[in-house]
Amino acid sequence: MGKISNGIERALLTRPVPTGTSALRFLMRSEKGSTRKVARLLGVSQRTVQRWVTKRPGARRTPGPLQVRAIEEAVLARWQPRIRARRRAQAEAEGFVFHTRARFGFAAPAGSSDDPRVRWITQDLPGEVARELFAARDAGAGEQQQKVILARALGHSYFREWGRRAHGLHIVFSDVEFADFSID
Repeated sequence: MGKISNGIERALLTRPVPTGTSALRFLMRSEKGSTRKVARLLGVSQRTVQRWVTKRPGARRTPGPLQVRAIEEAVLARWQPRIRARRRAQAEAEGFVFHTRARFGFAAPAGSSDDPRVRWITQDLPGEVARELFAARDAGAGEQQQKVILARALGHSYFREWGRRAHGLHIVFSDVEFADFSID
């Protein structure tokens, strides 16, 4: 996942996603304690999951890096589904706040005041942008397509003030260092 997808995921959640041993406990709870179902979900043997969750100190094993990644993905897919759906609907209806630090400017001679420079921008974006962004993300759009959607929306709202100024301005995200979203 890229920076934009991670920012969207953080905005949809109200509590931190469990990690480490609490992530495994969450999966066990969500599968009603069945090590067989958790093993099938993670693509490992049932005995491996039993070794991970045993209470015997000498028999306990920790998951390897690949299994940790699979556990994190499985937990993220199941974490707060109703809250995510509610916050997504809220963002699509009311819009969201977009925070970024990106390089903006015009093609100008070096040293000009129009020369591109890094700016911090916090901007309210409408629900139409959220709908377009979620639709692109659900369709499997990459980071670049999501940047284009956000650049166009940011250009309209921040620089052009929804058509009241700066006609013909072309916005391209470059050097995006931080992208975060908040849904109120």
